[in-house]
Amino acid sequence: MKLLEGKVALITGGSRGIGESIVKTFAKAGADVAFTYVSSAEKASQVEKEASVHGTKVKAYLSDASDLVQAESLVQDVMEHFGTIDILINNAGITKDNLILRMSEEQWDQVIHVNLKSVFNLTKQIVKPMMKNRGGSIIHMSSVVGEFGNAGQSNYAASKAGIIGFSKSIAKELGSRGIRSNVVAPGFIETDMTHALTDDQRKAYTDNIPLKRLGLGNDVANACLYLASDMSTYVSGQVLSVCGGLNI
Repeated sequence: MKLLEGKVALITGGSRGIGESIVKTFAKAGADVAFTYVSSAEKASQVEKEASVHGTKVKAYLSDASDLVQAESLVQDVMEHFGTIDILINNAGITKDNLILRMSEEQWDQVIHVNLKSVFNLTKQIVKPMMKNRGGSIIHMSSVVGEFGNAGQSNYAASKAGIIGFSKSIAKELGSRGIRSNVVAPGFIETDMTHALTDDQRKAYTDNIPLKRLGLGNDVANACLYLASDMSTYVSGQVLSVCGGLNI
């Protein structure tokens, strides 16, 4: 039996990067998957098609997780199509980097709104279905930057640190209902953004990582797979860093 066979997962920001890796990993593990996107319908359709080869149901939804009304509508639509939701991955996020002296109010507000409010929105909407099921796994995507900060990313670090506090609180609120809440905190992961790094920039990053390489999307997806599956039924309120030892 596959690790997620018979489960339904909802993943925000699933059309690219880490989210895309999670969608494909979960579908391969036997889950039916609903995922959101906000910009490229063509890319979302491609991910939907590629993930569907494993024989599970995969469906993309155009939805902005930072909008409470859209989050409510999304959960209703997914429930109608899939019948239930067993796993929620709060993955949607953005960066608007700048030094604090130059950071605009708009840059601050946008990052907090998308990265932190979206986590509240989807978690709030998913609680009733999971309580009805007497169980569920909620996984929030933070960052090692949320654990130890980073110059030029005070808005991003604040949003990701907020996710950790939020997740731990939800774990305490909902644990008696069999609902688990955990955080995955990636380090430097190979994405479209890292492809633009020069060799010198890449070396500067990897020199500080004990495992001496950048992470892959699948490294993060496999951590999520563990937390979503029955292998982690006694794990809640925790932060699992996927960073090659960067935070030690």
